Amino acid sequence: MSHSNKKVQKTDSENIRLDKWLWAARFYKTRSLATEAVKGGKVHLNNQRVKPSHSAEIGHTIRVKKDSIEQTIVIKQLSSKRGPASVAQTLYEETTESIELREKRNQERKAIYAGMPQYDSRRPSKKDRRKIIQFKQER
Repeated sequence: MSHSNKKVQKTDSENIRLDKWLWAARFYKTRSLATEAVKGGKVHLNNQRVKPSHSAEIGHTIRVKKDSIEQTIVIKQLSSKRGPASVAQTLYEETTESIELREKRNQERKAIYAGMPQYDSRRPSKKDRRKIIQFKQER
């Protein structure tokens, strides 16, 4: 009886963990961050909370909340390897509703910050310091 200990290489058509796919698609910097996001309810698969070990499949819809950005994407390809960003963008497609909603929120955020005063955070120049000293002496 000889047992062969060959490791079976997983192909892209087999099961891939959701957290691993999110990492490969570059939504998160590390697998542990992707796992924590799924556990924390920041990622929904087909509008349901799932475990990080849930398998990702082509055609599934994923809703990802990251900071103030929310994206709804559809899985187009599976990959368990993290590659360049140009390759990662081919793994999914963002829905048009998601793109429109994200653009709208960006414009709202810009409008809010446009009304706020902008402060110059650089150090005062010599000329600025002289003006400050002169202003203080006039009091």
